[in-house]
Amino acid sequence: MGYQTIAAPATASFVEKKSEFIAYLSPVQTQDEAVSFIEQIRRQHRRARHNVYAYILREGNASHYSDDGEPQGTAGVPVLDVLQKRNLTDICCVVTRYFGGVLLGANGLVRAYSHSTALAVEQAQIKRMMLCYPVTIRADYTLYGKIAYHLPQEDLLQVQTEFEDQVILHLLVKDTLWESLQHDLIDLTNGNIGIETGDLQYADFSACQAKKLP
Repeated sequence: MGYQTIAAPATASFVEKKSEFIAYLSPVQTQDEAVSFIEQIRRQHRRARHNVYAYILREGNASHYSDDGEPQGTAGVPVLDVLQKRNLTDICCVVTRYFGGVLLGANGLVRAYSHSTALAVEQAQIKRMMLCYPVTIRADYTLYGKIAYHLPQEDLLQVQTEFEDQVILHLLVKDTLWESLQHDLIDLTNGNIGIETGDLQYADFSACQAKKLP
């Protein structure tokens, strides 16, 4: 079971009928971190008419939003809706609005807050976090080619390869794959392989590419 979040803060802005909408995204893991980020943006834009926000957390499966003075349902909910539809979590979005003097109406506000949030998401680097095991494999050089060719690249990350008395592969392997892969590697090498497995953890698999190990 995995989830998606963002790697780093991101921002985007646009102008609609003289009102400027500035969306800020930040990765967060707790409610305290989300509140701290919201307050940071509020301090940065004290003169803004509205600082609308929404956040989604894995912790407690929590989500919150605020219209911050905009008509009910026209601001915080659209921001939250974009985050949910993009399957993002552990994330906070604050959209600052500088009012330009022209009313947008309820539908116009929904579109503007949704659009600004979507623009920021497009600027963000998405992380695809998957449950995996850190695995260390030790084998003789004569077995390295077989092992490297057999490893399914879409389901693991190569962290490091050391060439010492033996070849030492440091990998992150998806939890759903590891049991069968371990059996395959033992059969492939007739048991002439050393395997160490660490505790289950989350790691970013978004950069994983389907190519053979060198």
